[in-house]
Amino acid sequence: MILAIHSDASYLSEPKARSRAGGHYYMTDEDEEPRSGPVHNVAQVIRNVMTSAADAEIGALYINSRQAILARQLLEEMGHKQPPTPIQTDNTTALGFVTKNLQPKATKSIEMNYWFMRDRQDRQQFKYYWRPGKGNQGDYFTKHFCPATHKDRRTAFLTPRSVLDALRAAMGKEPHIYLANKRVC
Repeated sequence: MILAIHSDASYLSEPKARSRAGGHYYMTDEDEEPRSGPVHNVAQVIRNVMTSAADAEIGALYINSRQAILARQLLEEMGHKQPPTPIQTDNTTALGFVTKNLQPKATKSIEMNYWFMRDRQDRQQFKYYWRPGKGNQGDYFTKHFCPATHKDRRTAFLTPRSVLDALRAAMGKEPHIYLANKRVC
């Protein structure tokens, strides 16, 4: 099993001129098609104020790449050899920067810690690639949606309760019942 990631960002969508990074981590085979549900999702406000949408996308790639290093190490310790982790983005400027196909004129505007992604690609840890935004699962974690959208998308990110109850029954456990008056702490 291979770790794969969809990365996305929304520019200036948070208070105080902040941007949001999103990531969707899943396990796959060699063909990069999802073979499991999500193993990790990222929905994080980018600490720095980004000067453009491309900077926000590079920031999201950085956040997702940093978190992928730990997941890669864990999978390798579990016996799953990891080739370069495929990370999908929907921004061609961010992809050009990371893959060295684009040299920005004002390199000082790009944070120095983002240069780490070029180094990790040179080390064959990551493989960054572009696909249109419609199929990017990381997009869901960067936008504000109405409740109806959340209900529609719920099955893509959560295991249905009927499946969980069937798994618990197969293991000989009682279905878990949540009581509103039961104290949690």
